[in-house]
Amino acid sequence: MATDGSLRPGHDALGFDHVDDEAYTALAADLREAVDGEVRFDEYAQVLYATDGSIYQARPAGVVVPETTADVAAAVSVAADHEVPIMPRGAGTSLAGQGIGPGCVVLDCSVELDDVLSVDPEAQVARIQPGVVQDDLDERLEPHGLQFAPDPASSARATVGGGIGNNSTGAHSVRYGITDAYVREVEVVLPDGTRAEFGDVVLDSPEWDDLVSRDDRVAELHRTVRDIVAENEAEIESRYPELKRSVSGYNLNKVVREEDGEQVMNLAKLVVGAEGTLGVVVEAELDLVTRPDERALAVYAYDDLVTALAAVPDALSHEVSAVELVDDQVVAMARESQAYAEYAEPIPEDAAALLMVEFDSELHDDFAAAMADVTTTLQTEGDAFDRIEAYDADAQARLWKLRKAAIPLLMSMEGDPKPYPFIEDASVPPDQLAEYVQEFQAVLEKHGTSAAYFAHAGVGTLHIRPILNLKDGADVETMHAIADDVTDLVLEYHGSFSGEHGDGMARTEFTPKMYGDALWDAFKRVKTAFDPQWLCHPGNVVYRDSPDDHGPATKRGVGADMREHLRYGPAYQTVEPQTALDFDDDGGFAHLVELCNGCGTCRQEGSGTMCPTYRASQEELQTTRGRANMLRAAISGELDEDELYSERFQAEVLDLCVGCKGCASDCPTGVDLAKLKSEVKHQYHEREGATLRERLFRDIDRWAALGSKLAPVSNWAAKLPGSRAVAETVAGIAPERELPSFQRESFTDWFDARGSSVSASGADHRVVLVPDTYTNYTDPAVGKAAVRVLEAAGVHVAVPADLGPSGRPAYSLGFLDHARDRAETFVETVAPRVDDGWQVVFVEPSEAVMVQDEYADLLPASPDRDAVMAATSGLCRFLDEHRLAEAIDFAAPDERLVYHGHCNEKAIGQDHHAVGVLRRAGYRVDPLDSGCCGMAGSFGYETEHYDLSQAIGRILFEQVDDADGTPVAPGASCRTQLGDRPGAERPPHPVEKLAEALPGEE
Repeated sequence: MATDGSLRPGHDALGFDHVDDEAYTALAADLREAVDGEVRFDEYAQVLYATDGSIYQARPAGVVVPETTADVAAAVSVAADHEVPIMPRGAGTSLAGQGIGPGCVVLDCSVELDDVLSVDPEAQVARIQPGVVQDDLDERLEPHGLQFAPDPASSARATVGGGIGNNSTGAHSVRYGITDAYVREVEVVLPDGTRAEFGDVVLDSPEWDDLVSRDDRVAELHRTVRDIVAENEAEIESRYPELKRSVSGYNLNKVVREEDGEQVMNLAKLVVGAEGTLGVVVEAELDLVTRPDERALAVYAYDDLVTALAAVPDALSHEVSAVELVDDQVVAMARESQAYAEYAEPIPEDAAALLMVEFDSELHDDFAAAMADVTTTLQTEGDAFDRIEAYDADAQARLWKLRKAAIPLLMSMEGDPKPYPFIEDASVPPDQLAEYVQEFQAVLEKHGTSAAYFAHAGVGTLHIRPILNLKDGADVETMHAIADDVTDLVLEYHGSFSGEHGDGMARTEFTPKMYGDALWDAFKRVKTAFDPQWLCHPGNVVYRDSPDDHGPATKRGVGADMREHLRYGPAYQTVEPQTALDFDDDGGFAHLVELCNGCGTCRQEGSGTMCPTYRASQEELQTTRGRANMLRAAISGELDEDELYSERFQAEVLDLCVGCKGCASDCPTGVDLAKLKSEVKHQYHEREGATLRERLFRDIDRWAALGSKLAPVSNWAAKLPGSRAVAETVAGIAPERELPSFQRESFTDWFDARGSSVSASGADHRVVLVPDTYTNYTDPAVGKAAVRVLEAAGVHVAVPADLGPSGRPAYSLGFLDHARDRAETFVETVAPRVDDGWQVVFVEPSEAVMVQDEYADLLPASPDRDAVMAATSGLCRFLDEHRLAEAIDFAAPDERLVYHGHCNEKAIGQDHHAVGVLRRAGYRVDPLDSGCCGMAGSFGYETEHYDLSQAIGRILFEQVDDADGTPVAPGASCRTQLGDRPGAERPPHPVEKLAEALPGEE
């Protein structure tokens, strides 16, 4: 590692006292002795927790994963004894740097402290641990008709504890406000390890007198905070903006409130928004709201951004539950994104800005009438030129996905200039938005840049992201100058520099300007009262102007400069490796890695494909974000030069990626880890060689052909006593796995003897049906069913016996030279038929996607390659797109099917075709919102991966078991995984169900 201190934990350059390696070793040892949870002080843990969803990066000292509140208290106490700062962390999705703690002991509360402890539906109260994900909490509350009101766009992965730390909110703050309104009580571990509970207490009551008469930390804090509030009453009244959203500084304006003629103090309101600087929240009691039964959404299109913002007060004159803005840049990027293009389809092409106006059934009995009133105001009498109305929940969800994708979509912009978050949630009164944004645009023009806009317009929060290249020192200074100018502008409008995402590393520097000297000093007094040693996430929300200012004479929490600790600063450099795959369309290998902005979409568990290994393991390293962070550290010199090719890096970072390609579609910025993994594995094989098992699975087509020729002897041999132990010892194959049974008559043998029953000359379509390894030698029934269905649709079928493998196994395992050789042979073999008008069809999705997608990176561009790629499809897509299912007089039985799509097909947006074809055949089909099955080719057969494979599989098993119907799956791996369950049968391929529904079939 470099010795300049730029990344090393505890070094003076980070603004903390130097702590040498020996001291860190002692700290880690004491933590391991004191807590039951995991303690990780290795370099990998430091890299993984050095970033969040912001523009910042700084290594912590180490990470503790507490299992209990007692663990939190013990860890805090040990760190205090060692005078090392601590920082609580949730999902690490913060946009201002609150998830980063230079030199801190990070307490990852998202892994174990994630329970909903109790729900009282009548009182509308829930008690939770900080690590519970917001969507999981709302799912638990849904049967009671309740919800937690704040709804950040990251609710599918963000923790409620993180939301408490940042005082988060979301699109419905027009209706509900922000988190501090819903936190009734908190249990907090104070920086010295003391556990305290904060809730309502009536001032000057017997309860108050009893509380403050005690000689303990809780009493002292109540006395001190009351004095601070009383002494600064006038400043609090004049300096805090009157907005629904203002989350900068400490909530001194909300600690004491009037209620029923009495003054009530609640220190929980102070802890909310404190970003972990006053203590660690270990439990919280939350007020809940009723969940509207129904909602409706209208999207109004404008030809000008300012005109749209000027219409916000008109929209707010009606009873609405949300008013959101999206500009044309966000929509344009969505149109170009594989993951979000479908959500942008309804949007008018010439819309420069959109206002999304939502209605709910608690405010309106007649959505059509309510929407008509708003339409009269905004369109008939206003400047909107078009609108989209959505009454159906699915249609609304699709439009909201477009809005929620704005942040990660913008960060996928090509090249080093990006729309970075640093002043992007400043808030002003909604009726001044139009004037404010025009002045804001003038600031941007002054500094020679532009920005993307989206907003919680109904509460005056504009997400404006100036486009800068932070790898350029001049642009770093421009960022600072813009932030300085914008704070001045926000103050002119009596707004808040942060209306949603808090202070963190990005905005703490400017807090004194916003609040003035008196309140700035009050904030420091609050911090010192709670945290005398300034050990709790120092430097955030408030900082010390000098080492002896409000605390001990150390460097902790002294000064704040938004230009420090940048992830991509002027000193950042990478080595662009020579690659076997083509990364030109990705901007290069390094750029594809750097597309990860830390938003944490790969941590969400409730829907989508990514990231299956995280869902099973709950390990940050097993997210796409974690792997991208490790790759970036390896190519930028943050890790030792050869670490990328170490056994540990291969085993822990790359080998546990199942190559599902879910990240290529589900990651909003398109970080394709499967592609990156194949490239790095290839380089590793070039340097270090490959194992017997890897070579065996690379050449699986050859061994399967031999197994078929030797059947049934080969099948008997696999069942002999001791054979599984030998397979594990020699090839590392898990003994728990049933090995495939080979068929003596392969699919190609069967077809050679049979031929096609449809004449080539009379057919409208001629198809090369590719005999993939599994179909050919293990499960020919699928191929036979495909032939029958295609011929029933009048298709002439050819199954060339000499057609070699596509190269999929070799590609997935990182043998790119072998994969290229096989891909070239495949193209050369089928290209003449494609030139003659034939189509290439696979029954195995992963093989089809290999040709459709990976060939573009594996093979140089050529007319033959491009023609073969274009002519290739999966079987159900071929039937669907050519409307061939309609040509068959299907007679499906009255049967419900549960469809599990293949993750590779999902990654390129083609998994829906099977559902459509099966429904046209007459089946009732319920598609699962499922991810990878966990088998992933050879992955599930490998001894060291078997447990993880099964853990991933169990997520799918539960979905299948909870569904009503016969499971069907097109992937051979998926059918194997589902069929290996105790008492389960191998699910059929969709084409087998289609064949069953053919006229005359039994």
